Amino acid sequence: MTVQGWTFLIVGLSFTLYIAIAIITRARSTRDFYVAAKEVHPVANGMATAADWMSAASFIGMAGIISFLGADGAVYLMGWTGGYVLLALLLAPYLRKFGRFTVPDFIGDRYEARTARLVAVVCAIFISFTYVSGQMRGVGIVFSRFLEVDIALGVVIGMALVFFYAVLGGMKGITYTQVAQYCVLIFAFLVPAIFLSLMFADTALPQLGLGRLGDDGQSLLQRLDGLSTELGFGAYTEYGGSLINIAAITAALMLGTAGLPHVIIRFYTVRKVRDARSSAGWALLFIAILYTTAPAIAVFSRTNLLESVPETAYVESPEWLKTWEDVGLIAWDDRNGDGIITYAPGAAFAGKPIYAKDPETNEPLRGEFGQRLITNDSAGDHNELYVDRDIMVLANPEIAGLPDWVTALVAAGGLAAALSTAAGLLLVISSAVSHDLLKGAIMPNISEKRELLAARIAAGGAVVIAGLIGIWPPDYVAAIVAFAFGLAASSFFPAIVMGIFSTRMNGPGAISGMIAGIVFTTAYIIWFKFYDPSSNTPENWWFGISPEGIGVIGMLINFGVAIPVAALTRAPSPAIRTLVQDIRVPGDT
Repeated sequence: MTVQGWTFLIVGLSFTLYIAIAIITRARSTRDFYVAAKEVHPVANGMATAADWMSAASFIGMAGIISFLGADGAVYLMGWTGGYVLLALLLAPYLRKFGRFTVPDFIGDRYEARTARLVAVVCAIFISFTYVSGQMRGVGIVFSRFLEVDIALGVVIGMALVFFYAVLGGMKGITYTQVAQYCVLIFAFLVPAIFLSLMFADTALPQLGLGRLGDDGQSLLQRLDGLSTELGFGAYTEYGGSLINIAAITAALMLGTAGLPHVIIRFYTVRKVRDARSSAGWALLFIAILYTTAPAIAVFSRTNLLESVPETAYVESPEWLKTWEDVGLIAWDDRNGDGIITYAPGAAFAGKPIYAKDPETNEPLRGEFGQRLITNDSAGDHNELYVDRDIMVLANPEIAGLPDWVTALVAAGGLAAALSTAAGLLLVISSAVSHDLLKGAIMPNISEKRELLAARIAAGGAVVIAGLIGIWPPDYVAAIVAFAFGLAASSFFPAIVMGIFSTRMNGPGAISGMIAGIVFTTAYIIWFKFYDPSSNTPENWWFGISPEGIGVIGMLINFGVAIPVAALTRAPSPAIRTLVQDIRVPGDT
């Protein structure tokens, strides 16, 4: 059976499972739709939280970016792992004890202001759409390669599936679907990792494979360092970026985690605060399985790529390279016309190629060696080979020559990771519109039946918008997700932390802080990524911080605006101050 045949089989079976679960567990009330009736077992909630947390950025993007950036890419691993620990220990139990369904719900009630709720709704929707566009991008990449369809069509297929089980099942259906998706994605991530670890390091534990010494007395990391420097790149294990930028990105990812609404809402789906703490612990265990394996996958894939595509003639290059070239995610720019794929000192596989097409047939134009021609001079600063970092995990089994069913399994895992998080984010958007905006601010007396209908309509609309963003994404998967974390860090994190730990913080302070933080962060990202991308260099960044890490400065601006505004305006009511003190008292409600 071919890779495509295996993909149809494995992906088809997994999709059938997801749809069946959505039908069996479909929501019949708003309580089902928003928080799964608070009846989810802590272990199941831990698996669902892990699947919700480990998006396409974790499955596809994280290992890919570590593979490209080496030690510099570890900021994503440290930031996302540390952020989850921060959320689980510092915020989740208190938010669960407060007893509100959503983050805007918490902010609206805690700060006694409808305006605060509305600002939080806008922030939640903006953050969620930014995040979900990365998931749709991941779905499109998987479908485009393994089902041999256009990326746009792949996104549409993903939209249809998410629409079905998110709109039908709500949080109840999504929760149990995510349990199944976690099983699929973790199995799909570990199987090729074990294969590759046995190939490279003669051990079935990928985590140990990196340091295991080979016959030449070198570890795999040392071997990759030598291979990288030999081809003109920097040593893989050496930091090449600015320390302040590395620290900023790590902090933005960590603090942004604590403000992500689709993760926070998971702690409302269990019965008690004790169950919320327990599910957080289980989720950390399930997340650690993938996160401790990702660095090994990154090293295996980078080594695979450099060894399978040495400086050799294009006509002799492996078949997988030409297959991914046809998808549009690998390009070779024969700058010197010698027909050889050449590496040189400079950016490692950077750039965004624009392919030349026949104006009449719209078919790609090819050069004398059969390669697709690109019209822009952007396939790396010096290197002739451009590789989209989002394919590193997906292409790894093909590069290593693993069985076709392993390649198809990885495709199913990537889809499970992207769709599980997309569903959670779409539910946040849906609840923000129906529960926080419609019921909380515009129509407080709306019936439960009409609110449930509004929630489903909002989810459907969100799927369409998310799909459009996924078809025309602003960047690669991990970067898009990093923007969402920065936006969350600059808006929600200060408001939630001060709402829990400060009895003096009030509505005017929280509102002004959220607006200042998210406006600054958004403007910075838009300037460097969209308005003037040519200036997106370390020399032009403020304080030497990239758009991926600027959420830290946005967070400081939030605090810097909120605290003095709160000090100059009226204190919260005695009832709110008492409530803030009570939620920090240990209890189990």
